[in-house]
This record gives sequence, C-alpha cells and structure tokens, in this order.
Amino acid sequence: MNEETTHGGGPNRRALILVENLSVPFDRRVWQECTTLRDAGWTVHVICPQGTKRDTEAETVIDGVRIHRYPLRAATGGPAGYLREYGSALWHTARLVRKVGPVHVVHACNPPDLLFLAAGWLRRRGARFVFDQHDLVPELYLSRFDRGEDLLYRGVCALERRTYRAADVVLATNESYRDVALGRGGKRPEDVFVVRSAPQVDRFQPVPPEPELKRGKPHLLCYLGVMGPQDGVDYALRSLAKLRDELGRTDWHAVFVGSGDAFDAMVELSRELGLTDQVEFTGRVPDADLVRYLSTADVCLSPDPRNPLNDVSTMNKVLEYMAMGRPIVSFDLREARVSAGEAALYARADDEAEFAGLVARLLDDPEQRARMGKIGQERIGGPLSWRNSQESLLAAYAAAVAGRGPSQARRRRRR
Repeated sequence: MNEETTHGGGPNRRALILVENLSVPFDRRVWQECTTLRDAGWTVHVICPQGTKRDTEAETVIDGVRIHRYPLRAATGGPAGYLREYGSALWHTARLVRKVGPVHVVHACNPPDLLFLAAGWLRRRGARFVFDQHDLVPELYLSRFDRGEDLLYRGVCALERRTYRAADVVLATNESYRDVALGRGGKRPEDVFVVRSAPQVDRFQPVPPEPELKRGKPHLLCYLGVMGPQDGVDYALRSLAKLRDELGRTDWHAVFVGSGDAFDAMVELSRELGLTDQVEFTGRVPDADLVRYLSTADVCLSPDPRNPLNDVSTMNKVLEYMAMGRPIVSFDLREARVSAGEAALYARADDEAEFAGLVARLLDDPEQRARMGKIGQERIGGPLSWRNSQESLLAAYAAAVAGRGPSQARRRRRR
C-alpha cells in the first residue's frame, strides 16, 4: 500500500475544516492539522472567524492552505451572548460552505456543537464528517455558568448527541475525551482516534534569560493562557497573595500572559489583593516576547481548578511550559498528571495555600526546577510529540474516507 492510499490523501482530495472559537492560523492545533493534511496531499480549506489584531483578511492563502474568514463579535455576559455569537457564526459558516463547494471530508472543531448543521449541505453531497472534539461542551457549560443541569444544559447535551450521531470519525484530544465519545457518544472504538494537541517545537525554542523581566526580583513566575471564568487565574492570584502574606515571600515578580473575557476582572482582583506592584498583565504578546518570558521564568503556573471540564481536559499551557523546559505547579487534575507527569508538582484541588507552598518550594530548589524542566522537554520530544498526533490524524482521515459509517449508511437508504 503506498503512502497516498495509507493517508487517504491524493491529488484530488479536498478537506474543509470548520472552526468557530479562534481564528486560523492563530489556533495552533488546527493549523498543525492543516499543514499535516496538506503535506499528505490534501487540498485544505478552512472557515473561521476573523481576528481583531491578526488573521484579519476575509480570504487568504497561507502556506498552501486557503482560509475563508467571517466577522464575528465575541460573546459577553451569560448564555444569551453565546446564542447570539453562535447564531451569527453558523449563518456565516453555512454561507461560506457553499462557496467552497463539495469536499471529500468536512472536519468540524467544537465548541460549539452546532457545526454539524453547517456541514449538512456537504454531507448530503457525500462528504465524510470528522468531529474534532476540542472541548466537552456540556462540562464546559457546567463549569463556566454554574447554572446546574437546567434547560440550556439539556439542550447542549442534545446538540452533542446530534454531533456524535453525524460523525463518521471522532478526534479526541486525550483518552478521557475518547472514553466520553465511546460511552456518552455511543461511538465504536474503531471510529475514535486520539489526536493530542502538541506545541510547535520550533515556536518554543528557549533563548537566554533576561533578568530585567524580573523587575528587580530574584525570581519570575509566569502564567500563559486564556483568562476565562473557568481558567483559574483568580486561584493563581489568591495563591500569590498567600505566598506573600502567609509565607512572607516577596522575592518574586509574576507575569500573566494572555487575554480573555475575565481579563479585566483579574486585573481588578490583583488590585484588590494589593498585588499591583508584583503582578504584571501583558495581554496577548508576539511569540518572540512569549518565549522571552518563558525562558526567564523560574516557575510556571497552571491554576485550573477542579471542575467537570478541567479534570478531563489537556491544558495547552502545560504542554507549552514543558516544551520550554519550565517546572510547573498545578492543581491535581487527572489529565494534568497524564500530560506533565513529574514535570509538575500537584497541590490538592483548589487548595490555594498548598499551591503557594509548592511555588515556594520550587523557588528554593534550583536543582529540582532544572530536573523537572528536563523531564518536560523529554516528554514533549517523545510520547507527547506532534509526530504521534500526525499519524493518528492521518489514520483517522483514511478511516473516514474508506469506512462504512453513518454517511454511507444514509446514502444506501436513499437508493
């Protein structure tokens, strides 16, 4: 069997990837998938939102991947804001789907679990449907809104069931998500492929530390990532206040890199805790600046609290800290341990005092920091490398094209 047949690719194979919550190529996972498929012989199109400061063109071709973008106003407030955002995204996506035209595979990345609707026109024309489950949306709803299993929650669960039912193949980001696809989703084991997210190693190359980033302190702490209500930045800030007030440690400066809809609230919480002089919020920064901060950091923070989503999700920031050889302090979450292993120390879930104590412990032990950093880099270069995910992605596409899943069954019924 030649490589072209193995990968399901070929000179006439066309794939369309649908994304709603990030622009491309800013969405690093999706961009890695795009380039992997392109290198395997697929013609790749992407439909996604426009960015605000980058990825702003309505249509462009980057490294052979054609990207179609639409304007989208991000949700603010509660569930009603997301309904407006998702309604607009679905309309634009359906419009652009028809512009792209028929493809062999339509590949939908959640959230939300609505894109199977926009993919319907292509599926009726024979496209295979790949569901790339970035998030467990029912768990995301419970973790973000604290509304319990109300009517909207039941609606979210129904949409997830519809998406699973439509999918010929499911891509799961880790084994916990795969278990959900097999159990709650009712998928067959041979139709679910684990495609782990992995840092782009060429993007995360350490540079010499810059002591001036520590603002005159001996140590630098760093947080990298999204700042939403479920991401635990508030836990990190309260832990840092305990590090100062209860452990008497003022020998550190902390940098929080990233943005999100909780950004302003976190800046205000930092002020309320009296941390303004020791905590710096940068917003999103260029890659070169991100690498400077991580190369200088002594300890990196992963303060995601335990909730239905975080416990089973792989955190990109943990993988990126590991790629940079940084030791990590995390709360004790199931998939955090799977990813980081001995590259992190784990505080009891949501225990801010213990989290602060582990930060202090690492600040006092440079040898342990170096040892943990090396373990992290070895894991990223080995079992967690994108090479393994590439193989799984291409196997999933081959199965989608060759398989006899829901799409073929529907076509047989129409004959």
